[in-house]
Amino acid sequence: MKAVLDTTSFLGGDCGPYNSWDAVNAPMIRHWCEVMGDSNSIYTDAEAARAQGFAGVVAPPAMLQAWTMAGYQGKAAPGSTDANPMAVLPELEAAGFPAIVAVNCEQEYERYLEEGDEVYHRSTIESISEEKTTALGVGFFVTQLCTYFNQRDEVVATMRFRVFKYRPHQAPESRDEQ
Repeated sequence: MKAVLDTTSFLGGDCGPYNSWDAVNAPMIRHWCEVMGDSNSIYTDAEAARAQGFAGVVAPPAMLQAWTMAGYQGKAAPGSTDANPMAVLPELEAAGFPAIVAVNCEQEYERYLEEGDEVYHRSTIESISEEKTTALGVGFFVTQLCTYFNQRDEVVATMRFRVFKYRPHQAPESRDEQ
């Protein structure tokens, strides 16, 4: 039986800003590169970055999300909205879809973040699927679109993050339970 939910009120809109805790900086870039094993010299050597036309080191594009993520205690950086950009998820949970799994993440980069850039992003729910049945269970695919900006309000990147909010299939009874 399909759930009757009106998720259209969660579509579109604009949620944000979600600010960075810190300006783009060489120590955070260096730590990220070390952990990820990324040895591209434009990320850690200002001379190599300048030779490529940058004013100084630049952040690896894949590091994008790290700048504006909430802290471990769930708090966003000062000046950020406290609105939940994925407010549809608690509603789906209340409707009987308690499980969640990240499905995919697509990022498109417009320009490098340079040392000193102040980053923020805005969020919208781009789509919510009809109820779907998968190997995991029955639920909804929710796609969040985040647009990242620098301090000059220039778009630096977009990220589509898709999750599946679902009700797991019932496990078949084992022979011992019969």
